[in-house]
Amino acid sequence: MTGSYEDRDGWIWMDGKMVEWRKAQVHVLTHALHYASSVFEGERCYDGKIFKGVEHSRRLRRSAELLDMEIPYSVEEIEKAKYDMLKANGWTNAYVRALAYRGAGDEMGVSAVHNPVRLAIAGWEWGAYYGDAKMKGAKLDISKWKRPSPETIPVAAKASGLYMICTMSKHAAQARGCSDALFFDYRGHVAEATGANIFFVKDGEVHTPLPDAFLNGITRQTVIDLLKQKGIRVWERHIEPYEMEGFEQCWLTGTAAEVTPVGEIGPYAFEVGALARDIAETYERHVRA
Repeated sequence: MTGSYEDRDGWIWMDGKMVEWRKAQVHVLTHALHYASSVFEGERCYDGKIFKGVEHSRRLRRSAELLDMEIPYSVEEIEKAKYDMLKANGWTNAYVRALAYRGAGDEMGVSAVHNPVRLAIAGWEWGAYYGDAKMKGAKLDISKWKRPSPETIPVAAKASGLYMICTMSKHAAQARGCSDALFFDYRGHVAEATGANIFFVKDGEVHTPLPDAFLNGITRQTVIDLLKQKGIRVWERHIEPYEMEGFEQCWLTGTAAEVTPVGEIGPYAFEVGALARDIAETYERHVRA
């Protein structure tokens, strides 16, 4: 499926019914368009089964609650809607995007407590997020923006507004010939990429930033469990930027990224080594098990 995302054949689930793709639209005065009152999930369906779909649906509802919204559908109803959308489009392998947002209503200001909370679920066929980086290792820029303090934003929510600096940072990275960008947090610690968590390897042990200023990804948690099952020690801790010079391997994790090795971050170089390749292959088997 190619072309603009607004001009395609297919079906999108919206507010309890299947809508033709090109007719799945919202009004220009939708509250979320003006004030970022929206949350979303990115999921992958492998061979007819959405990986950790229930966990994603639960997080969608939690994210909405953190933004003072209540999604008018249960986890079970959201799960059914996702599979109904996949079936309508004839997909067994696809990316799934659930989006909950404040719609248009009687209020059009910062406060819109009486505006309805809407839910849409779309999908598309999507290959490797970073192209051939799984073999060569992705090249990352270092963003000039920082992940804010949890006193300023709900860091545990997968909220659309929190991705504004991600878009700007990725645009800047691509202009420099990079695949993505790495964020530091408000204290200067290594945080995450624009849409993926990050892991490092040193002396056979794995180090990953403590998720106290960014989203604790479901793929991140899965990979930590897989590493521990292999008997590999995982350190979740604050990582200073200078430490990257001493790390041997690096990879990114996320629903879209899956497990993608990293070859460069700014001035720092990493080997696409055995552990990075092994955990990527282990993850691929795991999601299809």
